Amino acid sequence: MPRPEDVTPATWAIVGGRPADAPGAPLNTPLVPASNFVLGSERIYSRNEATEGWEAFEALVGGLEGGEAVAFASGMAACAAVMNRLPSGAHVVLGEDCYQGVAGLAEAGARDHGWVLERLPVADPAWPAKAGEADLLWVESPSNPLLEVADVGAICAAPRRSGTRVVVDNTFATPLGQQPLGLGADVVVHSATKFIGGHSDLLLGVAVATDPALAGELRRARGLNGATPGALECFLALRGARTLPLRLERASANAAVLAARLSGHAAVARVRYPGFGGILSFDLADAAAADAACRAVRIVRHATSLGGVESTMERRNAHPGQEHIPPGLIRMSVGCEDVDDVWADLDRALGAGA
Repeated sequence: MPRPEDVTPATWAIVGGRPADAPGAPLNTPLVPASNFVLGSERIYSRNEATEGWEAFEALVGGLEGGEAVAFASGMAACAAVMNRLPSGAHVVLGEDCYQGVAGLAEAGARDHGWVLERLPVADPAWPAKAGEADLLWVESPSNPLLEVADVGAICAAPRRSGTRVVVDNTFATPLGQQPLGLGADVVVHSATKFIGGHSDLLLGVAVATDPALAGELRRARGLNGATPGALECFLALRGARTLPLRLERASANAAVLAARLSGHAAVARVRYPGFGGILSFDLADAAAADAACRAVRIVRHATSLGGVESTMERRNAHPGQEHIPPGLIRMSVGCEDVDDVWADLDRALGAGA
């Protein structure tokens, strides 16, 4: 089998994590719904030792990101395993706009462990300087849902205080959009529920580290906290990841078209699109207009989460912890449908919300 460095990421998404090339072996890694194993090898109990399905998924994602991957039961489980390694009194820098679950973890650490929590705008040029002051820099870029873009390269390359970790949430960009470990980040996290899985049918997370010792710590934390992924979820995520390059290419092309058309629509006050990827946000006049538009779509689904083959949209300010989001902002995850069908649906829905 080729190594990740021997092929492009688009090819690795298809060949990574395959079973051994032996006569009669299955072409794809089979589903292994086993909790325990016959004694006599290192594989004993699946809360502590990964099954073949986990290992295949981790090999694929690790190869895409350029590190050692550890799968978790959810994206939040992966984030918690990384963040909860911090000691009492740690200084944490977090984007003002970020996933509310991660913000909740940081706020709980400030309350329960005396963490000093500092929030910065995602695109603030002060981020690199914080690498010399903080214990943890948690970078989400593009951010959720304002789609602000950080200078990940500058942050990762900045001189650091001893022990400072830089963690990048790469869920929106995916490993095909940016590879923070190659820029010097310590850990990358993903909600594999989103683009990696790609079909809105699983819950899974993954953390990837360049340091094998750190990856080992995350693996031990996974076992101790019972944050192990399910066999079916890993099987589905592995299958979904095979088409990530194709899905992302189509979603990104569709998103670029929709962003341009929305920018010229009379009902739209502002479009937020970083110029790549399958996520965009746009502002309507107020919450009532956004709610009406979300109720009126028929091809686009009114649903939360993102990164699936289907287009979805929702008003983010309606969720607790998202009060900083403009009331009329709609976050849209652009899927793989025909873009003209999606636009016709959006255009009609925006008229209903006017």
